[in-house]
Amino acid sequence: MMTGGCQCGRIRYTAEIASSEAYLCHCRMCQRATGGVSIAFVNLKKSAVSWQQEPEYFHSSPIARRPFCSACGTPLGFEYPDSANCDLTVGSFDEPGYFVPAHHFGVESLHEAWIDTNGLPRYRTDDNAPTVERWMTKVGKLPD
Repeated sequence: MMTGGCQCGRIRYTAEIASSEAYLCHCRMCQRATGGVSIAFVNLKKSAVSWQQEPEYFHSSPIARRPFCSACGTPLGFEYPDSANCDLTVGSFDEPGYFVPAHHFGVESLHEAWIDTNGLPRYRTDDNAPTVERWMTKVGKLPD
């Protein structure tokens, strides 16, 4: 069992996870729905998900809908209403590091330059003085 939810905490769920396999979707619908070049999903049975607070759903096409939090806007997943399965966003899990990508989907819209980023410089949030100062001034600590 794993838990997750939205950024503001209003929507929470528990999910029975069968494996650590996840996937990246690159389709244009997911790009537009998230504002990203891809999104990481975990596919599981709808019956394996228990919502403590039912999310809102955006009907993103005639064949699909996407659960989200209307308070903070967090995208929580994707589903075909007529399917027994659904997808939950990897980033909405409390422990997203458990999952590993097993395949790509929607590769007709894949942006190749965003796939292998190993050579790019890496920066820690807590090493960025202006960001740290903003958090310390407003909250008194850095976020988890």
